[in-house]
Parts: sequence; C-alpha cells; structure tokens
Amino acid sequence: MLLICFDGSEDARAAIAHAGTLFPGQSATVLSVWAPFTEVVARSSLGIVPVIDVDIEKIDQASERRAQELAQEGAGLAGEAGLDAQSRAREQETTVAAAILHEARAVDADAVVMGSRGLTGLKSALVGSVSHAVIQHADRTVVVVPSPSVAAERHRRAQELES
Repeated sequence: MLLICFDGSEDARAAIAHAGTLFPGQSATVLSVWAPFTEVVARSSLGIVPVIDVDIEKIDQASERRAQELAQEGAGLAGEAGLDAQSRAREQETTVAAAILHEARAVDADAVVMGSRGLTGLKSALVGSVSHAVIQHADRTVVVVPSPSVAAERHRRAQELES
C-alpha cells in the first residue's frame, strides 16, 4: 500500500507518474490535506487579521470539499498510471507533514510518495519543506520525486560539466 500526497501541482502529478512506474499494480491511497481557516489565519500575517465577518464553517467545508476533489483527481491519475487507487482528504491539525504521517499510519502504508517543490536557499528556509519534515519524522519509506523542472535543470548542468 502506497500513500501518495497530491495537491494538484505539477510536482505532485510527476510523483504519481513515477509511483506508477516504480510500483505498477500497487494499491494506493491518494491524499490531499486541507487546512482549517483558523490555521491559515494563524500562519499568515503573524495571525493579525482585520476583523471581518466570515462564515468559518462554510470556508472550512469548501476547503474540505476542494481537498476531496483534488484527492479524487489524483486517484484518477494514479489509476491511469497503473495503480489501484482510492482518494482521501485529511484535515491539517498541526502541520501538513504530521497529517501525512498520521494518514500513512492509518492506512498502514508501506511507503509515502510525494513530489518536492524544488525550493532552494532563502525561500526554502522561510517556507520550510513538507517533504523534508516527512523524511525527518517518518517511520516508513519515503519516496520524494524531484520537481520535473528542477530535475531537468540539474540534468542540463550535469551534462555541461561532463562536456
């Protein structure tokens, strides 16, 4: 059983394609994590937000629904890639990495498959890396598929050095 993380990005799509190549025919759960509105506000602008009248429950329902749609889209892609996939959405209670690892335990995944954003330098230090956090705290195999654009650039540079 694989747990494949999917957020709709090109990097996540590449991770699904690689999972199909590496683990043909395997069963998989495609996971999309969503953040409650209060978490989003707490993590943005240092938690300082002007007083606005919003229906937090409605926002959270929309976020959960979007995560379910993404997970279903990812499961469809996984099926096309040769995996036996189901979809799952999970609420982020603390961090995205913690939600992923909790779900990996819940489905008894043999491995977690995810894409990397290819962030470097200051941006990586400021934003943090979900894949790095998953690797650091995982109790099972983690396969991180490099961003296709970053991998292509690295390949180009390696070829230049070999020339």
